[in-house]
Amino acid sequence: MESTRIRSRASRATARDLATRELGPRMLDGCCLEAERADRVGYCLQGLRNALPDHLHPHLTAVIDQLQATSHLLRDLADKSQVHLSQVPVVIDYLNVILPCLCRTLRDIMGYYDDKNLSKERRWRTMYHRMSNELPGTTLPARFVMYNQFLGLLNFMLTRDPNFDVNAMEALRIRILQLRDARKIDPPSPIRTDLVRRDTALDFWQQETVGIPSSRDRTVLVNSDKDSHWAEAIFTQPLPSRREFRKRGKSEAFGPLDRLGHVSPFPDDVKILVKRTFENDRVSLIVFLRQHDQMPFILVRTRTSSGEPWFSIRAVAQLSIERESSSVLHLSYWSTIERRKKAWASLAFLTWEELVLFYCTFVCLKAFVVERPHNIDQREVIIRREKRLFQAQINDDGYDHALVVVEDYKTKGRRLHVISRGGPSARCPIWTAFVPPDPPEDWVLHKAPHRVWLRDLQVYSFSDKYRPHHSRKGRSGAFEIQFANSTAATRFKQLFNPIPEPSVEDPSEDFDDDHFSPSED
Repeated sequence: MESTRIRSRASRATARDLATRELGPRMLDGCCLEAERADRVGYCLQGLRNALPDHLHPHLTAVIDQLQATSHLLRDLADKSQVHLSQVPVVIDYLNVILPCLCRTLRDIMGYYDDKNLSKERRWRTMYHRMSNELPGTTLPARFVMYNQFLGLLNFMLTRDPNFDVNAMEALRIRILQLRDARKIDPPSPIRTDLVRRDTALDFWQQETVGIPSSRDRTVLVNSDKDSHWAEAIFTQPLPSRREFRKRGKSEAFGPLDRLGHVSPFPDDVKILVKRTFENDRVSLIVFLRQHDQMPFILVRTRTSSGEPWFSIRAVAQLSIERESSSVLHLSYWSTIERRKKAWASLAFLTWEELVLFYCTFVCLKAFVVERPHNIDQREVIIRREKRLFQAQINDDGYDHALVVVEDYKTKGRRLHVISRGGPSARCPIWTAFVPPDPPEDWVLHKAPHRVWLRDLQVYSFSDKYRPHHSRKGRSGAFEIQFANSTAATRFKQLFNPIPEPSVEDPSEDFDDDHFSPSED
């Protein structure tokens, strides 16, 4: 009996491997192909909108916005599939349901758009009303909402996200099949049942998510310290300010690169920490964690002029980071064959804040994620093209840290940068916070000889051990910084509120430092 079970498991694993190798690349290529088509259709509809009167814009704008979301979701699915390559068989049957239907919808739109026998207004009205009547109760914008909800749930299924709703997935699948039938699209071509079937995909989902609590407990699960990672929160917070670079560089992936579906598969226990896209999704980057050994990796994807995706994956420990120009971060690796550093990727950021956050995230992952010291070049922990304005020792959540205030040469943005003072992670970031462009006079409050409060400070923490809420004080939640000596606290205050030169009658001349009275909140 036991040998039968072993053979069953082995055959199931073999089927998944075959599906990954044989069907995966074909289906994922379909995702990229339809993403390119959605981009082209959206571009054409934007031109159509520009030629139409304003009262016809709302529904057309809704379709254009949903098309952009469709393109993004399709590429997101293809990108993440390279990290979760072993999960690709789970989604193949569902892609086989949606991709032909989506393709027909996009082709139908272009058919109406290219009809030169009608005026542009008539083309749009005919397109909208005829396509909205193909599936009762589903307007043309609502059709793309349905597609995007389905693709979003596919994304959750691929990544084994606890927010996946199998009932919603099934309801949308049935609705799309009804649309296929209404448009006289043949039923989904049968997938080789020895590779993957829809019912076994759902069984596999249930097996892989054993132990996931009910929906009312999922929020607790997602937010628990055990399952969360500090890097996941870095780019989910809205930026308090956006200092854009005037001169923008170009993002590139240099490789060596592999075709879609041909990268080496990873174990199932991977967690995606960060995903960023550059230059209208021409280049994308995923930072993920192999959880059994806490090893971080980066996947970079680029697209050729024809939309063909190419990928490369490297461990963070193998890479070095450097600010190449004002807006570009350069990632390189050591080639053992050529015995020299080689370019791996260049990432051009729109804002200084995003560049800083990614740089600090990379350095901290390289230093902290694996529980052993890394041989990090100390020059790597310093972001180039920043000027140090202030430095002092502080007591931060029970630890002795160093607070540095730096100013960017290009954007003139200032930020607080707290670093570790000793140990193998010396000089690595603990947290950073951006100073408002024009801080009000009461932004810094001198509460006591060694303590200052900062109003409305958004802290980005690069450690699961550091707890920023421990430093929140007062009803307004001001952030407290405790300096090692009072002189440093005074200098910090003066950095943001310079004291004017006293006049002859200035009463501040009579101020006595020995009788310090903290200001009131």
